[in-house]
Amino acid sequence: MAVSIAHLGPTGTYTEAAALAYANWLAQATKQETWLCPYPSIALSLQAVAEGTVAIAVVPVENSTEGSVAMTLDSLWQLGTLQIQWALILPIAHALLSHAATIETIQAVYSHPQALAQCQRWLEKFLPAAKLIPTNSNTEALQSLQTDPTIAAIASQRAAQLYNLPVLATAINDQPDNCTRFWVLSKQPSSGGRHTSLAFTVHDLPGSLVKPLQVFANQGINLSHIESRPTKRSLGDYLFFVDLEADAREPAVQTTLEELARHTETLKVFGSYDVLPVEGGP
Repeated sequence: MAVSIAHLGPTGTYTEAAALAYANWLAQATKQETWLCPYPSIALSLQAVAEGTVAIAVVPVENSTEGSVAMTLDSLWQLGTLQIQWALILPIAHALLSHAATIETIQAVYSHPQALAQCQRWLEKFLPAAKLIPTNSNTEALQSLQTDPTIAAIASQRAAQLYNLPVLATAINDQPDNCTRFWVLSKQPSSGGRHTSLAFTVHDLPGSLVKPLQVFANQGINLSHIESRPTKRSLGDYLFFVDLEADAREPAVQTTLEELARHTETLKVFGSYDVLPVEGGP
């Protein structure tokens, strides 16, 4: 049976490129067939996995320029049933697509908020008067470019080829080595790896965050990333996402997580995983 893979659509997004990279690896490693299922948002692609509509979702989690993807983290916490199987890292090179005769005639630029932010300095320099319009994905507005030469979109050169669109400028992202980390998630238990991701809330007491962090320090476990997100329950109420350089299958790490649970209000472990080597990745 073919493996269904959800991703942010429509066709031509960077997330689709990551899903294709994973699908190619899966075909080579396991000989399994795959089919890609585009969804209009990250949240809906994750929900499709949680509901069993598809087997796997590939979602962006962190960009080297703009940081974490809030929708991915928030959805993962809210669903609470998904496990990370792999991570993969892809370089992201943005291009400006438009039927405009010149860049100077462009009045509006469409793209995902992350892409607009990753090209902020370029846009301020070359299109200071253009209106920046966020979309659900990098390719959502590409069909509109066919009928309006005064608008442009930020997307990949692959998207330009798929939609037969002119490329007016390339490599417009502000950071030359711009890249995005993606997670491969499913409802299956994670197979383990050198990285573990989890999230927790703490009781509203003085020093409540210090105690969980001290648990890791006492065990000599390195934290490669920690970030707070609002719980959406009340103002000033936060949950904390943490990435560990450790495998949750190891007995010492399991003991650490048991102790961590005693110092947190709610603890969710999203699994241990490795970074999948993919063609084109760093």
